[in-house]
Parts: sequence; C-alpha cells; structure tokens
Amino acid sequence: MSARQTAGGFFLISETLAAGVRVYVACIPVQLMLGIQVLPAIVLFVALSLLYTYIGGIKAVIWTDAVQFGLFLAGGLFALFYIPTLVDGGWAGAFHHAGQAAKLRWLNPQFALGAPFNIWMGVIGGTVMVLSSHGAEQLIVQRVLACRNVTDGRRALSLSAVLIFPLFLIFLLVGVLLWVFYQTHPFQIPLPQPRPGLKSEDFVFPIFMITEVPPVLRGFLIVAILAAAMSSVSSALTSLASVSTMDFVKGQHGGRSEAFYLRFSKYSTVFWAAALIGVAYWSREAKSVLNVAFSLRGLTSGALLGGLVLAVFWKSGRPLALVSGMVWALAVMTAIQFLPKMAWSKLLWEKWVGPEIFWPWFTLIGCGVTFAVAWLVNSVTKAHSTR
Repeated sequence: MSARQTAGGFFLISETLAAGVRVYVACIPVQLMLGIQVLPAIVLFVALSLLYTYIGGIKAVIWTDAVQFGLFLAGGLFALFYIPTLVDGGWAGAFHHAGQAAKLRWLNPQFALGAPFNIWMGVIGGTVMVLSSHGAEQLIVQRVLACRNVTDGRRALSLSAVLIFPLFLIFLLVGVLLWVFYQTHPFQIPLPQPRPGLKSEDFVFPIFMITEVPPVLRGFLIVAILAAAMSSVSSALTSLASVSTMDFVKGQHGGRSEAFYLRFSKYSTVFWAAALIGVAYWSREAKSVLNVAFSLRGLTSGALLGGLVLAVFWKSGRPLALVSGMVWALAVMTAIQFLPKMAWSKLLWEKWVGPEIFWPWFTLIGCGVTFAVAWLVNSVTKAHSTR
C-alpha cells in the first residue's frame, strides 16, 4: 500500500468515527422535539444531510456551509444575549455567580499531560492539532480546493483562523450562562438518568432551547444549531466519498470514465452515511461526546500530519519508512487511548506511565512517533541496502 493510500485509509477511519459522534450530538434536539427514540432521530438527520449532499455534491455543500455558518453564529449570539434576561441581575449577576463558582477561571499555567485543560495544551497541542486538521485532512482541504485560486484559498484559511476564536468564546460563555440559569430554575424536561460512567450534560442546551425560549425564537435557535450540524455532516460525507474515489478506486483503476467515478462517488456517499448512522448510535454510550470526538480524531491526526510533512520535506525518505511511521503512530495512539481504560492494564499504566494522557496532546505525540519510526526504518533499510 502506498503512503497516499495509507493516509487516505487513516482519514476514512478517523473521520467516520469523529463525524459519527457529531451526528449523535446533533440528533439530541431532534429526539427531544419529535419525542422519538435515538435511532430514528439519527436516521432522519443523516438522511436529510445525505439528500442535498448526494444531489448537489461539493458545490451544494460549500454554499450551504456558508449559509449555515451564518445561522450558527446568529444562534449563538442570540443565546448569549437572551439567557441573561432570564437570570436575576442580568449580565452582572450571572457572571458574578459564575465567578464565585470558579466557572470563569480560564488560565491554568501548570504543565500536565492529563486533564484538566492547561495553557500548554492550547498553545502547543492545539497548534499542532490545527496544523493537522487544516493541512492534512480532506474535510478542511476540500473547502480550500474549492476556492478559485491560491490567493482565495489563503484568505479562506486566514478567515477561519480569525473567526474560530470568537465563535468558541461565544459558546463557552453560553455554557457558563446555562449553568447559572439552571442553578435557580428546574429542568422542564428531566435530564436522562446517568448510567455508571455516563453523563447527561449534552442534553442541557437542547432542553433549554425547547423549553425556555419563546416559540418563534425557539424555532430559529434550533434551526441554527441543526444547520451547523448538517454542515458538518455534509462536509464529512463529501470528504469521505472523495478520498474513497480518488485515493482507492481511481488510484487503482485509472482507466475508467469520469461518469464511472462520479457514480461510484455517489454510491460511496450513501455507504458512508450508513457508517455514520452506526457510529452515532454507538456514541450514545459515550461519557462526553466532546472528548470522545477529539480523542477519536487524535488516533490518526498525528500520523496524517507527520506523513504530510515527511512527504513534502523529506526528499531522501523511502515510502516504506513513511508508511511504517504512520502505522506505528496509529498503534501507539490506540494504546495510549485504550490501555488506561481497560481493567487489566489500568493499574500498570498508572504505575509505569502516570495519569491518563488528555486528547490535546494526541496529535503531537502521533506526529512525533511518525517522525521517529520513519527515521529509524529509513536508516535501517538504507544500511541494509548498502551492504
């Protein structure tokens, strides 16, 4: 298998897992609104996303992404300014209450590999993670490739970097305000009973939207959140179908007609939609969907970034070394994620390694393993060939 196909396979694995978790989150308000079970809600949501993706392709995805981003931003701003009107003391009272409970404490300068978050995770781990997502993964790269020229592509990446911070800040503050609100207001819809190891915080915002917002504005807020989620799903479907077609089918059978590849791409879109449904249904058992989504992406993000850097800058490297580095990175990241959670290995991990490593470090670790193993394999094979 070539380095390109190895990278493509890694992306198919990670994006299917991560996007499936995002689908489950998006289906929570659908489930609450319609009063249906989780599986029908997942199927309905994915089917609607699949419909316009299948018919319109990447052009439909790009245009709907733009509209849906606007709705998502407007919905976040509405929630940010609406929730304080329901709290005694408004903005000042809400943030005073949150501050007393340490909910506004954002700077943790202590370096650690485990939770909770600290500034080093954001500056170092977060930077490497963004390099991987924006430089080595088809989900983002396809949007840049849809630009008219290189200049527009650079502007799109720069705009993404500028907008992501205020967008994250808005919804972090919304989360703080929701915590303040529910300290003095009961839930109109009971939170799902948490099972051992499982949490129910992912239902808080959907319950607030359905029960505490006036009907007309309620519809707008729900549409805004669902629109952003559908944008994420449609982008995942097109990127998965594109990699399947270009890296595996066209790479192996390049003599077919363009009509064949277009048809295969549409069929693969349906296949990946079914895969997302399966992963989303499995995600209902997750402790925290946020941590699960980023952890699953961390399985391969370091290998993808490391493989890209080596392919571009390491001219003397051999394909075997690159592929070996990526495969070992996947193996190491799988061990890092799952060994601390297994009963038979948890005590040994805590004794010999320490606390469980948090996901912001996953991409950096995976990238480092890729570099190290690729260099070692390349050195060994070079020495062997010169004998």
